[in-house]
Amino acid sequence: MTITITPDTVTCGKAAADLGARRIREAITLRNRASIIVATGMSQVEMLDALIAAEGIAWEYVTVFHLDEYVGLPVTHPASFRRYLWERFQRRLPQPLQAMHYISGDEDPRQECRRLGALLREQPVIDVCFAGIGENGHLAFNDPPADFTTDEPYLVVSLDENCRRQQVGEGWFADLEAVPREAISMSIRQIMRSRTIVITAADQRKARALRDSTEGPVSPEVPASILQQHADVAIFTDPAGGSLLTRAVR
Repeated sequence: MTITITPDTVTCGKAAADLGARRIREAITLRNRASIIVATGMSQVEMLDALIAAEGIAWEYVTVFHLDEYVGLPVTHPASFRRYLWERFQRRLPQPLQAMHYISGDEDPRQECRRLGALLREQPVIDVCFAGIGENGHLAFNDPPADFTTDEPYLVVSLDENCRRQQVGEGWFADLEAVPREAISMSIRQIMRSRTIVITAADQRKARALRDSTEGPVSPEVPASILQQHADVAIFTDPAGGSLLTRAVR
């Protein structure tokens, strides 16, 4: 695991995107294809901007999987992660993707998990997973205590109050009651199967979660702590997000 503290959030996003773009180009050179996972939320905005602008990616050879989505939320809702990824990522790419596998949160959630799981199992490898870390230490929407044991690629999960409050604090919902109580999330084990995991997690709000995830014990109570057991994880943050860390590169 490497942890890099960059001067600001724009530099943070670009550094994460540069690494991810390099891994995508390497995969296409090696196998003539690449498969990636993309996340949403405020932590990913600058990273996605930089990834879209990265030179030399043949996007027509890239298959993309969606990390998580709220149950019951239509794509027209401002907080829809499908809407986010269409507006901030897919429609801005210079070439069409080979495939984009969205999570349809307003379909039957368990059937949707099975559909997406079957698509994931067809992939020989996931080259890069782009993700963040939640204020409660969640990885995707795997809130504490997270399931570290299931082999199912996607799960229906309950969102804890801290996670739901984060969504209100970031401006996605008007109040706590408006935030859905369930989501479809890629599982911890599926995320950990990715060849490279690139984490972008800036801002003071993430400082405690970053410290606990990278310097504390591995525990389902801090879901992102499982990243300590992966062979190729790169975490990028800013001075505020990294303010509690003792082992980061500054």
